[in-house]
Amino acid sequence: MTDLSQLMQLSQQLQAKMTQMQESLGSKVLSASSGGGMVTVSVDGKGQVKRVQIDPTCVDPRDVEMLEDLVLAAISEAQGKAQSEYEEEMRKATG
Repeated sequence: MTDLSQLMQLSQQLQAKMTQMQESLGSKVLSASSGGGMVTVSVDGKGQVKRVQIDPTCVDPRDVEMLEDLVLAAISEAQGKAQSEYEEEMRKATG
């Protein structure tokens, strides 16, 4: 019976760590830019886009496709950073 109670206790501890990790990731802000800083995207630790900043000098109505590519590149990089942060926190939590 003590093995079962120990297992339950470990499970509760892991659940508490996971909850704490989720809260921590939600409060982190990770940023990435593209086009030499013309487009910057900020995401939370869960990868949700929180802010997009566009340098006005790169807004050219004749080349919207380039701007779209820059935004997409910055979002992808920022979300990749968030994924890496999540994986690192998971490694810490699970030992």
